[in-house]
Amino acid sequence: MMPEIILPPERDLSISPTSSRSVTETVNGSHKFVIQGYSLAKGMGIGKHIASDTFTVGGYQWAVYFYPDGKNPEDNSTYVSVFIALASEGTDVRALFELTLVDQSGKGKHKVHSHFDRSLESGPYTLKYRGSMGYKRFFRRAALETSDYLKDDCLKINCTVGVVVSVMDCPRLHSIQVPESDMGLHFGMLLEKQESSDVIFDVAGEKIHAHKLVLAARSPIFKTMFFDGSDEALSEIVIKDLEPKAMLHFIYKDTLDEDDVPVESGSPGVSVSDTLAAKLLAAADKYGLGRLRLMCESYLCKDISVNSVASTLALADRFHAMELKAACLRFAAENLSAVMRSSGFEYLKENCPSLQSELLKIIAGCEEECSSGGKSRSVWAQLSDGGDSNGRRVRQRT
Repeated sequence: MMPEIILPPERDLSISPTSSRSVTETVNGSHKFVIQGYSLAKGMGIGKHIASDTFTVGGYQWAVYFYPDGKNPEDNSTYVSVFIALASEGTDVRALFELTLVDQSGKGKHKVHSHFDRSLESGPYTLKYRGSMGYKRFFRRAALETSDYLKDDCLKINCTVGVVVSVMDCPRLHSIQVPESDMGLHFGMLLEKQESSDVIFDVAGEKIHAHKLVLAARSPIFKTMFFDGSDEALSEIVIKDLEPKAMLHFIYKDTLDEDDVPVESGSPGVSVSDTLAAKLLAAADKYGLGRLRLMCESYLCKDISVNSVASTLALADRFHAMELKAACLRFAAENLSAVMRSSGFEYLKENCPSLQSELLKIIAGCEEECSSGGKSRSVWAQLSDGGDSNGRRVRQRT
């Protein structure tokens, strides 16, 4: 009798299929471009433009170009033209864009040109370095000048760029979201509740309670003051000429509230040195707060103009703000004629002769660039061009 052969149960040899998904979408970013002094820009010539500062979207640099006399010679300055230009070198970039001329009457009747909400026959635009996309006939100039889009000789253009990217979407079965750090929140509560405080800041009679250990951890000056020197028993610090509240906010939270640090030097009667950003810069220099120093430099740099650059330069030099100082020197060299006519330049000549020498070196560098084709015109030539002494931000564009 043959033995019975028992076969093993059949196994399912099939393998579960895998999957993936490619998602093509746009990475969007916006920029607000304010054109102050429109009437002065008229007549600069067909094909010549005013450029915005560059801004980053999708890892690429972009800029808005406004042509007050139009870009197309055949139109004979009948229209103004607006374009968005790719300012980054590298590979081709595919993008969509939207241009909005802002209605300044408050009625919300903005003029919008957008490619986001409509299908294009050939898809998004493909741009190379310095390539641009926009409208030669953006708006009739005569109609623009009598419209609500122009107010106080000022135009406002909002630009949105959508860079096309393709990403692989591979969802996981399980994921855990990690919240943003809340360390600053906890340390901020320590300052607000004043628990276990051991040092007091006296600000014009107002008492602010703080903690030596926190101050020492953030500032080498406070560390030396409280633990490395002979002032361990120090329990009160009198502050006269700085801004301790915002400084302590930064020390405990590592942030600044942008609404609390306005740069007001453009306002009549307000000097750069009187702004909160300048007072915080002084505090950062005194107590060795490097990150706070850079934050203040960034705020002040945004407000550099013909009328403020000299005083900002003197401030930067006084408080060792090297990034801000370099930006001021460069701005002054590029707008030399207008800056020399400002009252701040007279102060610079009388009180900061060493800065004048540094400015001359920057000017020499600009001249060298000009001679090698790096700039479109000589900075020395600005001495006879009339300049711009009305306080507007001025920058030579290539």
